[in-house]
Amino acid sequence: QVQLVESGGGLVQAGGSLRLSCAASGRSLSSYLMGWYRQAPGKEREFVGAISWSDSSTYYANSVKGRFTISRDNAKNTVYLQMNSLKPEDTAIYYCNAAGPYNSWGQGTQVTVSS
Repeated sequence: QVQLVESGGGLVQAGGSLRLSCAASGRSLSSYLMGWYRQAPGKEREFVGAISWSDSSTYYANSVKGRFTISRDNAKNTVYLQMNSLKPEDTAIYYCNAAGPYNSWGQGTQVTVSS
């Protein structure tokens, strides 16, 4: 299986930025789609975006398109979620996901955006 550890969450004012990291270990990620999801209190977990490890194709939810950017660092086996122009409605626990031969989730990191 792939082990995932997120970091980088915190408290930020509306309009600010944060960068989340997801460090992966355990298996080669060449067959994986690495995704970010989030879950706000009282809501279901929702897709934020994803990146294909093999060709770096990226996919985004409409709600974050143009504000969030996903990237990866092969050498560090790490995926990043750069979040700009943050809004209070972006407040949630953010989870990293590895979808491939195995499906793995990280423990989540809290992002709080104050108005």
